[in-house]
Amino acid sequence: MRVIAGEARSLPLKTVRSMDVRPTTDKIKETLFNILMPYVNGSRFLDLYAGSGAIGIEAISRGAMRCVFADNSREAQKCIEENLAFTRFTDRAELMKCDADAAIARLDGRETFDIVFMDPPYDKLLEKTTLTALVNSRVLAEDAIVVVEASRSTDFNYVEELGFAVIKDKLYKTNRHLFLRWG
Repeated sequence: MRVIAGEARSLPLKTVRSMDVRPTTDKIKETLFNILMPYVNGSRFLDLYAGSGAIGIEAISRGAMRCVFADNSREAQKCIEENLAFTRFTDRAELMKCDADAAIARLDGRETFDIVFMDPPYDKLLEKTTLTALVNSRVLAEDAIVVVEASRSTDFNYVEELGFAVIKDKLYKTNRHLFLRWG
């Protein structure tokens, strides 16, 4: 796994060696950032269920002003810290050593984000809980974009009731990226 583009282009990143972590492939990461590119430069980026931190690091490399990473796995936290040190992005990053919903609660009223990326474990119904936590907090900037990585079979029929507009639903072989706009 590596940084695809920007300031840290081609730098290799460590991955978490766990059955619960599915690193986003370079091809899917490139597709994701091709869609997000108009919004990334100068943005405040929140990477929930961050795993190795590869998505948030890619965002910083491509011009995000700042990224907050949240993951409750000690192995993931260590991996994120090492990847941030290796890419020299520690000054533009913050690691919250807690689960996504606790991170949202701690950030509520403290900071807002232009882009939120979340990649919870598949098929555990965490997407709705975390999207609801985002809506019930003050962490989403006006017109924020939220990207949810999920299995293809995940049901998102509730997102408009939460106040999101679906921008795009990008399907891959085994998973998808659902792009939502807030506000």
